[in-house]
Amino acid sequence: MRETINFLLAGVGGQGTILASDVLVNVGLAAGYQAKQAEVHGMSQRGGSVTSFVRWGKTVHSPLVGAGEVDVLLSFEKLEALRVLSQLRTGAVALINNQAIEPLTVISGDAAYPSDEQIKTAFAAVTPRAEFVDGEAIAKSLGNLRVANVVLLGALSALLERDQVAGPELAAEVWLKVITERVPAKHVELNRQAFQAGREAVTQKA
Repeated sequence: MRETINFLLAGVGGQGTILASDVLVNVGLAAGYQAKQAEVHGMSQRGGSVTSFVRWGKTVHSPLVGAGEVDVLLSFEKLEALRVLSQLRTGAVALINNQAIEPLTVISGDAAYPSDEQIKTAFAAVTPRAEFVDGEAIAKSLGNLRVANVVLLGALSALLERDQVAGPELAAEVWLKVITERVPAKHVELNRQAFQAGREAVTQKA
């Protein structure tokens, strides 16, 4: 078990960022870590930025993570990933949902949304461990766009295994148990499928 693992989740209001943060905290606890979270809600009800820090460790005194100390980024939207890039340490693991939600400044014509090439170049300068997954397309293939956040959690679980951020204490079954305890019984199977599809999106690239 590593001393600490610092996570940053970033997204836009309505994408399920806070639910994913709650799942991540409880996965850490289930795996035997101490775990804490700190949420920063922007204008989430208007589609504003939403971020959440989660820390796992043998001992965690505070949920706060300093600039340049994030080990793992889970971003639900591409521009939000770029906004928090400075928070990552060199070589951090980054999982980025390949979705663009234009902010008001872009919609009004006052700013331009960065290209995929610009985003990938920016991340390449910080870490070679950035992975892009199309969570919405995968969720749509399962018949429900609302499980995109579970798709991304599945992808994250596989990425942590692949990049050896955590060990066998974080088996897929641990994640699934936490997730299925937090969804209505009638949606358990759908969420299982979403989680597995997210894992496959990463493992098939390995």
